[in-house]
Amino acid sequence: MLLFSTFGSVRQALLILSNIPFALVGGIVALWMTGEYLSVPASVGFIALLGIAVLNGVVLVSYFNQLRSEGMKLAEVVVQGAKRRLRPVLMTASITAFGLIPLLFATGPGSEIQRPLAIVVIGGLITATALTLMLLPILYLRFAFPKREISHV
Repeated sequence: MLLFSTFGSVRQALLILSNIPFALVGGIVALWMTGEYLSVPASVGFIALLGIAVLNGVVLVSYFNQLRSEGMKLAEVVVQGAKRRLRPVLMTASITAFGLIPLLFATGPGSEIQRPLAIVVIGGLITATALTLMLLPILYLRFAFPKREISHV
């Protein structure tokens, strides 16, 4: 509801929510590769991860919309928007990942809680960021507007 009220489009809200599977894939694979189990701390990590993934989607889609309102053609909007928002999306993901590295290597009391959370978030950020920067522009190009609007641009 919040995304719909922000963008005024069910299509664009669903595009942003499409980042969620991108993030889930990385978190699940990271848990599997490290031999950790899905636990309460890992679930909390998934919640944090999904928030970051949605934020990155909002950053891209809102900038795409801004460029579109300036009169750019849709294909150019996607290319220029992805190029210009590469740094903010990478900064959001990398700052979060670097901040969790100490939790990833923790060995003291409480590390059994910290490690699964860090594994999920770092693993999910890798896939979510890569797929957001590669697939979201393609999905925006294809699904952000009805076909009748695209044909006139």
